[in-house]
Amino acid sequence: MKTILSRLLPVILATCASAPAQSEGYTNFIRQVQLPSGVVWDATVATSGSQLSMLGVDAGGSRFELYTVEHESFASYLLATAYVGTYVPLAAVTVRSEDPYGPIARTRADRPIYVDVVVSGLLTTTTAPASSKSVKLLRHVQSYGNDGTGVGIDRKLATLLSQASITKNGSQALTYALTSIPGSDRTKVRGEERFSVYSVADSLVAETQIASNYIQVWPVASGTLTGMTQGQLIRLTLPVITVTLSDLYPNSTTFVQVYHSDPALGVTGSVVPGSALVVNDAVPQSRVLTLEGYDALFDNDGRWTMEILTVTPFGTDRLAYVSFDIEKVINVNGTFGGME
Repeated sequence: MKTILSRLLPVILATCASAPAQSEGYTNFIRQVQLPSGVVWDATVATSGSQLSMLGVDAGGSRFELYTVEHESFASYLLATAYVGTYVPLAAVTVRSEDPYGPIARTRADRPIYVDVVVSGLLTTTTAPASSKSVKLLRHVQSYGNDGTGVGIDRKLATLLSQASITKNGSQALTYALTSIPGSDRTKVRGEERFSVYSVADSLVAETQIASNYIQVWPVASGTLTGMTQGQLIRLTLPVITVTLSDLYPNSTTFVQVYHSDPALGVTGSVVPGSALVVNDAVPQSRVLTLEGYDALFDNDGRWTMEILTVTPFGTDRLAYVSFDIEKVINVNGTFGGME
């Protein structure tokens, strides 16, 4: 049975290929759970490859769980699961987005989700047990709440959104234009979507999760500029500006820039000193910045625009802007004369 397992482990690891655990700052391990005894064996693994299990697969099958542990916080994340049994087909679930980040697949609330499901080992003979002739694909959603990060959540509380039966071997690609995580403001939802393949219960096999993978969904960033009003006329020193940034995407670069014209998308201006913020994290970030002493950026009178831009794997977005007029040259109209 160990020989069989040595062929199956690459399939199990491939389940998580869309979100490989980072080699620096993380430790990865596979947990094998024997069913129905519940015996557990853990093995540290690299970010890719295969290795031989020290345990065989029991008659009730074995569940394999891939985890990654962050060194700094010791927080552990379940990346994917797979089940191997005598009568149960094999399956792999890959969840993708436009963000190539690992170790956990992630995207933004306004972006699509892509799911690849591969099933093999299904039988078509009439005498085959029901557990070997079909499997079920389930889609669950779960909100993290207003400011949650997903750490320590109870995934048993996730909501089952849909399920479908798969009766043929092969692969299928699914696309979801937007997340279905619940929330009144669709741009600010945060949570996860999980896609799982389950066996069909019969006299030989209980309903068992064969493979599973999930993606985290983070809110769309927002920002405000305060301290200056739209159309304001500035004659002397430019005012102090407060920049409020909320839900900056975990992989983003955000900055404030100014340029000499009315507001327009795609303009490259001058970055205001002290406004650049690079986020390279596992969760969204919020910040408040104060900008002052930036008068040197304005070399001409006239209409200027100040805007907040954020750059993410999904492109560049403008979070806020304000246009104002500068008039530092004072013209005096009058007549000078003398009296004799």
